[in-house]
Amino acid sequence: MTNSRERDDPDQHRTGPGPAPPVQELLRQSGRGDRDAFSRLYDQVSGVLYGLVLRVVRDRGQSEEVVQEVLLEIWRQAPRYDSTRGGAMAWMTTIAHRRAVDRVRSAQAGADREAAAGRREVAGGDYDSVAEAVEDRLERERVRRCLDGLTDLQHQAVTLAFYGGHSYPEVAQLLATPLGTIKTRMRDGLIRLRDCLGVAT
Repeated sequence: MTNSRERDDPDQHRTGPGPAPPVQELLRQSGRGDRDAFSRLYDQVSGVLYGLVLRVVRDRGQSEEVVQEVLLEIWRQAPRYDSTRGGAMAWMTTIAHRRAVDRVRSAQAGADREAAAGRREVAGGDYDSVAEAVEDRLERERVRRCLDGLTDLQHQAVTLAFYGGHSYPEVAQLLATPLGTIKTRMRDGLIRLRDCLGVAT
C-alpha cells in the first residue's frame, strides 16, 4: 500500500537496480520517441500536475484542459530534457505552472479585450481587427487538420474534452465508454497531435 507522499511525488518511486527514478527514466525514453514510456509517464504524473494546475487556475474543467496541453508539451519537449539541470518532476511541474499562469493571464486578457470591445462599440469607434481574426483562423485550421488525422474515437474524446469543456468522467459517460479507455484515447490522441503539430511547425 502506498502512502500519500509516494502518490504525490512520483520521483520517490524506485524500480529495478538502477539509481535513476522511474519518472526520469520514462522521460528520457519518451524523448527517444518511446510511446509506451510516455503512456506510463502520463499515468504517473498526470494527477500531480492536475493538482498543481488546479491550485493556480481554480477551475476543474480548465485545469484538465491545461494539463492536456502540459502533457502534449512534455511529449514534444522531452528530447530537450537535460537531467544535469534538474530533476524530471521539477522540469515537468515548471512547465505545468507556466502553462497554468498563462491560462489565467489569457483569461484575464480575454476579459479585458471583451470589455474594451464593448466600450468601443458603445463609443461608436471603427477599429480594424482583421489581422487578429486571420491569425486566429489560421491557428484553428492548423489544429483542425491535426484533429482530422486522429481516429474517430480519439477525435471524439479530444474534442469533447478540449472544445466541449467536459471532464474525463463526463466524456466517458457521453461516449458510453469506460473511463480508462477514455484516458487511453486522450493519451494516444495527444501523441498523434504532437507529431502532427511538430511536423507543421
